[in-house]
Amino acid sequence: MTPVDPLHLADQDLAQMFELAPVSLWLEDFSGLAALFERWRAEGVRDLRAHLLADRSRITQCTRQLKVLKVNRRTLELFGAADLPTLLAGLDRVFRDDMLERHVEELVQLWSGALAYASQSVNYTLDGRRLDVALQVRVLPGHEGRWDRVLLSLEDISARERARQELQRSERYAEGLFQHSPVSLWVEDFSGVKRLIDEVRQQGIVDFRVFTDVHPEFVERCMAEIRVVDVNRQTLTMFRAADKPTLLRRLPDVFRDEMRRPFTEQLIELWAGKLYQQRETVNYALDGEALHVHLQFAVLPGHEDDWSLVQVSLTDITARRKAEAYLEFLGKHDVLTKLRNRSYFDDELHRLERKASHPVAVMSIDLNGLKQVNDEFGHRAGDTLLRRAGEVLAKAVEPPATVARIGGDEFAVLLPMTESAAADQVAAQIQALVALNNQFHGGDPLQLAIGVAISQPGERLEATLHRADKLMYEQKQAFYGQADHERRRV
Repeated sequence: MTPVDPLHLADQDLAQMFELAPVSLWLEDFSGLAALFERWRAEGVRDLRAHLLADRSRITQCTRQLKVLKVNRRTLELFGAADLPTLLAGLDRVFRDDMLERHVEELVQLWSGALAYASQSVNYTLDGRRLDVALQVRVLPGHEGRWDRVLLSLEDISARERARQELQRSERYAEGLFQHSPVSLWVEDFSGVKRLIDEVRQQGIVDFRVFTDVHPEFVERCMAEIRVVDVNRQTLTMFRAADKPTLLRRLPDVFRDEMRRPFTEQLIELWAGKLYQQRETVNYALDGEALHVHLQFAVLPGHEDDWSLVQVSLTDITARRKAEAYLEFLGKHDVLTKLRNRSYFDDELHRLERKASHPVAVMSIDLNGLKQVNDEFGHRAGDTLLRRAGEVLAKAVEPPATVARIGGDEFAVLLPMTESAAADQVAAQIQALVALNNQFHGGDPLQLAIGVAISQPGERLEATLHRADKLMYEQKQAFYGQADHERRRV
């Protein structure tokens, strides 16, 4: 039997392992590159990166110094080559574009003395498909001086890279939706709040609402445990914050006063397991303006056990609330004089009657001379007189009394629990303020006819108002009779 040389067997095994390896393997000769580097060093090159980027043709010059000695079967399959000559003939199509840019950093590592390095690069198949590859490079032992034997391995990571890029696109999309949302978005950590609530539950507390009423300091502790993770751009705009650190530093100025009650309700719903909530509340911009907001709160999926990730959206409804408040004002007030209107006066008249707040003093007041002013000087002058009358009556009559404009030039006052002497005192105060108003304003004088009646036991307040009307009309007849006499005398 012929003896077998173990070294020969080892060489055969290594050759077979190279050929059948599941990754692309390249055996190359970098000695030309080593010689080029030596020449550049002799010419005074110190910064290879700057040297290559100053003239990118030098990158191609380096690449041409690399000689492919051998590739394995997986390499031919990966790049779509029938054999090694076909692959070598198409290397200019394999190593191009993105790869040349990334090749700079690989060359810098060799220049710096690294005999083994790893990087991620881009190659192309012979039919033009892009390949993202994980590259491993090692100068083989015994060849460190000349770099004439270098082993390269390429792992195709195109699928993984596409997945990574898709994830990046998804993240950018989500970030874009978050940052450019037209409503204020907050990402918060409520895990500290959950810990406090769990501690209370473990103490055997059953009625959490009663607990928060008895221990308001617990609500304050919960508010202090909220951690703001992120806010979007609309939040900074809405709360007049220059930047995120400024807003986070001044959160006590944002969440205060009226917000404590809604936050308590939010805690009560969390106690009951409601992880999605919505309500209206009040926050404050950093310049102090009150912001009415519609709040939507949701513990994000996957965080139901610890509430460590919560999204809060705030929609500014301040304009809507102001409009609602104005409509409510119009429903109860006279626009011209800002006093209560006839509808509110009638409701208050019936309320006092049901409440039996007797005695009730009722004043019927009429603005003298309004028609003549309107006829001679126009309705704008008449409106001015009406506004002046409203100013006087608003100043003279204080809650719980009610003063209202109930007609064109007619006003009325309800004084609950008021006797005749006190009512006469109010009437005198009104006339005194009229005189003061006339001293301040030039032009047509303000003149009021006032009738006062006190409700009798069992009398309807409409009847009391009717008696006050009669007394007021007597004053008006006296005023107009005197005015006619003065005009005839003139």
